[in-house]
Amino acid sequence: MMTMDDSHPEGEAEQGAQRDRRAQLLDAAVDHVAAHGIADLSLRGLGAAIGVSHRMLIHYFGSKEQLLVEIVRASERRQRDVLSRLQLEPGLAPVDVARLLWKQLTDPRLAGQERLFFEICGHALRGRPEAVPVLEGLVTDWLEPLVAAEVGAGAGPATARNRARLGLATVRGLLLDLLATGDRAGVDSAMEEFLRLYYGSE
Repeated sequence: MMTMDDSHPEGEAEQGAQRDRRAQLLDAAVDHVAAHGIADLSLRGLGAAIGVSHRMLIHYFGSKEQLLVEIVRASERRQRDVLSRLQLEPGLAPVDVARLLWKQLTDPRLAGQERLFFEICGHALRGRPEAVPVLEGLVTDWLEPLVAAEVGAGAGPATARNRARLGLATVRGLLLDLLATGDRAGVDSAMEEFLRLYYGSE
């Protein structure tokens, strides 16, 4: 008879292995998209590039769009990790952190990743069910570290939240501008002007 204390170590080990394998495949997929973009991306092509069959990708992620959503979410987590590491660097003022993060986000090698972000967000806003999960945490996941930085710099909670949201919206708007126009110099100048207004820097 099964009791509340019975466990299934073999089943738990299998589930853990499945999660680990899924995470490995997702990391490889994110790296591939970051390096090669999303032009003509197919599950067969992606699978071949990262060493698995397209059926294996379907097994772990369900569909191409569900995989793309997970790639976007994983890419966003990576960007937040970069922000967290920069915030911990000794001697870096908040404006310096912002400039370094902007440089990372606008690295030409990551353009495909940014295009994918806006493409999947567009699908989600049109109500495509498989894409909708990308909207979860799209703003709130970023607000926590950004608000913490503002509070640490002396802003009150309400002001910190408003400033964090403004900063996030500005960065995303300028990223879309860069993708749409290709005007790197113009977008960089606009970001510098925003930082001057935002931080009061010269």
